Amino acid sequence: MLTPLENPVATMRMTPTKIAVLLPCYNEAATIGQVVADFRQALPTATIFVYDNNSSDQTAANAREAGAEVRHEPRQGKGNVVRRMFADVEADIYVMADGDGTYDAHSAPLLVERLLANQLDMVVGARQDAGETTLYRPGHRLGNRLFSNVVSWLFGYGFADMLSGYRAFSRRFVKTFPAISEGFEIETELNIHALHLRLPCQEIPTRYFARPVGSISKLHTIRDGLRILRTILLLTKEIRPFAFFGVIAVILATTSILLSIPLFITFFHTGLVPRIPTASLCVGMMLMAAISLTCGIILDGMRHIRFEMHRLHYLRHPPPDQRCP
Repeated sequence: MLTPLENPVATMRMTPTKIAVLLPCYNEAATIGQVVADFRQALPTATIFVYDNNSSDQTAANAREAGAEVRHEPRQGKGNVVRRMFADVEADIYVMADGDGTYDAHSAPLLVERLLANQLDMVVGARQDAGETTLYRPGHRLGNRLFSNVVSWLFGYGFADMLSGYRAFSRRFVKTFPAISEGFEIETELNIHALHLRLPCQEIPTRYFARPVGSISKLHTIRDGLRILRTILLLTKEIRPFAFFGVIAVILATTSILLSIPLFITFFHTGLVPRIPTASLCVGMMLMAAISLTCGIILDGMRHIRFEMHRLHYLRHPPPDQRCP
C-alpha cells in the first residue's frame, strides 16, 4: 500500500558503481534543460542520457548545453527509444523519466535507495498530485485506473499507477527485458514483464507536477489507449494462452449450444432439421471451440518452456550491488 511521501529528497545510504539517468524526449526544448539540471543535482554521480526522438525543436541542443549526453533514435515512438536506451547504455542502476518536467527529479535518490535496500528489480514512482485533478486529463486518469485494474485482474497483482514513466531498474531487469512495444504502451509491457517473471518490485509515491508553459503532451487518449489495450491482450495471449484461448472456446461453445437449442426442440417434435444453415453454423462454432481449446493447451506447454528460458537468462545477471560509501 502506498504511504504519503513527506519528503521526496532522500540521502542515499548505498551507492552503486554506476547510475544512468535515461530521458526519452520528443520536442521538449522548453523543459529538458531544467530536467537535466534537476537530475544532476539529485544524482550528482550519475550519467544523464537524453535520447532525442526526431525532435523538430532545440531539444538536443538544450540538453547538451545542460550537460547531458545526447543520443538519437530515428524510429518514432517511446517504445523504440526505450529499446535503444536499454540496449546501448551500460550501468548498474537505471533511472528512467520523461523530459517534460512533470516528474520530481529529487525523488530519484529515494527510488535508487529503495531498489538497493530491498534488492528489487524495479521501483515505480507512483504519481501523487495532491488531489489537483487539473494535472491529469480526465481520460488519462480513468484509463490509468481501468488498465491498472485489468492487469491486476489478469495477472493476480498490479500497480496503482501502471502508466507512470518514472522508474528505477536493476541492470538484470534492463538487460533481460524484450522491449517489443513501439509507443506509449511500453510502460504496460514493463509491468507485465515484471509480473510474468515474478520479479521483486515496489511502488513508492512521488510528486507529480503540471506541464510547464510551452510543453505539450504527446499522448493521444483514444489512440494510445487502444494501443495499450491491444498490448494487454497480446501479452495475455503470450503469457496466459490457456486462459486466453479457453475463454474464446467457452464463448464459441456457449453460443453454439444456445443457437442449437431451438433446432433440437424442432427435431424432437418433427424429426426434421429445417434450418440447415443454422445447424451448420452451430457445428462449425463447436469445432472452432475445440480447436481453440487445443491451441490453448499446446501453447500453455510452450509457455512453460519460454518462462524457464527467460528466468534462466535473468538469473545469469547478478542482483543490484549493495555498497556502503
